[in-house]
Amino acid sequence: MARRTKQEAQETRTQIIDAAELCFFKKGVSHTSLAEIAKTAGVTRGAIYWHFENKGEVLDALLLRAKIPIQHLEQASRADDEPDPLGRLQAMVATVFRQAERDPSTRRVNEIIFHKCEYTDQMCDLREHMRQLRLQSDTKLESALRNAIAKGQLPPRMDVPIAARCLHAFVAGTLDLWLLRPEDFSLAERADQLAATAIEMLKNSEALHSPPAAPAVSPA
Repeated sequence: MARRTKQEAQETRTQIIDAAELCFFKKGVSHTSLAEIAKTAGVTRGAIYWHFENKGEVLDALLLRAKIPIQHLEQASRADDEPDPLGRLQAMVATVFRQAERDPSTRRVNEIIFHKCEYTDQMCDLREHMRQLRLQSDTKLESALRNAIAKGQLPPRMDVPIAARCLHAFVAGTLDLWLLRPEDFSLAERADQLAATAIEMLKNSEALHSPPAAPAVSPA
């Protein structure tokens, strides 16, 4: 019986996340209430609060679920025993692009992040929450880049914090622009090309290198 209860609780949680995805996509995050999510999910508000403290936690769960297909690549890019961290990072970027076009749920989640997540005065907590999520993403990218440097795949003088943010901006900007005009090209068909472009930028741009340390000045 306990196993069945646990399974039912997981099913309810999944229903809530599914409902939140549809509500956020239709009305935007700031205009969606937990009561609306509960109604769409066919559960009580009490069921919502059993699983999630607030709307930010619901959004977290939605984003985490969307990341599941790339988690193994993300983790591999940072693993000390991974012989090809840069290759894993490139594969992750390509997978992100393919998934954004081919998986309807992932496409909705990206629409929510880029076009339906309004940072109004009433949603200042959400804005800070998203700031922290993006900081975590940049920190993970920095770790992956340092791993690639250690394996000799990237220049040792790379300015890692700036390079990580350039890569993040490339991926986010590409997704944002494509979501606005998907008729321009197939993101899935160009995924490998775009991912290779991002990695080549990291490998070859001297502008992403840290300036050499100034020589020590001998005392007169």
